[in-house]
Amino acid sequence: MKTVQPIKDKKLINDICEYLKNKSSRDYMLFYIGINSGLRISDLINLKTYQVRNKDFINITEKKTGKEKLFPIFPHVKAELEKYLLEIKNNLYLFQTKYGIKNICRHRAYQILKDVQREFKLDLIGTHTLRKTFGYHYYLDVKELATLMLIFNHSSETTTLRYIGMSQERINNSLMKWGGIK
Repeated sequence: MKTVQPIKDKKLINDICEYLKNKSSRDYMLFYIGINSGLRISDLINLKTYQVRNKDFINITEKKTGKEKLFPIFPHVKAELEKYLLEIKNNLYLFQTKYGIKNICRHRAYQILKDVQREFKLDLIGTHTLRKTFGYHYYLDVKELATLMLIFNHSSETTTLRYIGMSQERINNSLMKWGGIK
């Protein structure tokens, strides 16, 4: 099984956002909140509208770890979220199926990302891509590995660097800089 990777190109991220926005506001918001929160897909798809409506922070209990997690809703995400909440009115789940009152499943989230993969001819994309994209860009912009470890509940810097694709990137850059034996 191949490990999925973060989306490293910010222009590509913006193009994906535009593509999803034109296709489905639900799918767009799933992607947008995912890359701006670092939540696991299992926690994203279980978000309820009352957890985000008129809030500055989202407080959840992580499905995988059982730990409480509090994270901010950035102003640009909140603006998009408010438009989306008007559209979905009184749905219980933030990412509800088109046919009922249930939330979308993990497999549907995977299908959404596979559609993005096909459309943009990307490799190694899956549900963890959203979380890894968040981590990769947080690390590049903020350079706080210890904080990112806390956000992800990782026990080592090595795990976090590997998770966001930085270990392999560092190896590749180092090898290319060296250039080999001539």
